[in-house]
Amino acid sequence: MRLIFGIFPLLAIPIVIYNMMALTSGGAADASGASAIAMQLANPATGTPVFGAWRVTSGDILVILSMVFFFVEIIKSTATGSSTIANHAVSMLVFIVCLVEFLLLPNFQTSVFFILTFMCLLDVLAGVVVTIVSARRDFMVGDNQG
Repeated sequence: MRLIFGIFPLLAIPIVIYNMMALTSGGAADASGASAIAMQLANPATGTPVFGAWRVTSGDILVILSMVFFFVEIIKSTATGSSTIANHAVSMLVFIVCLVEFLLLPNFQTSVFFILTFMCLLDVLAGVVVTIVSARRDFMVGDNQG
């Protein structure tokens, strides 16, 4: 069970949630050209304002959830081991799927999904960089050998 948690990229959870929302919302656009998913993400998630006139939208909640998972992914990337390398590979696949969806499918061409895709890219880059720096310190590569 621990191995599966180590390999599974947590940012896939908000991506799956977005996919379910996008694939069930339909693709019809209104007169202004906004897609159904864009309107759904912009609708307030709460009936009353949270602070002053600010209303939290479902897109806001999805981005906040993604930031929490992104933080956990960065913490997970500091570990070294075979599960960490597998996590980076699966995270790269998640990023590639997100990029293809963003470029090719109209329901995925929203600001919320772009932010999710960008978080997936940062997860891949930060994970690889942190792993390289950690491995370099573990093996004392460079001039610091004594």
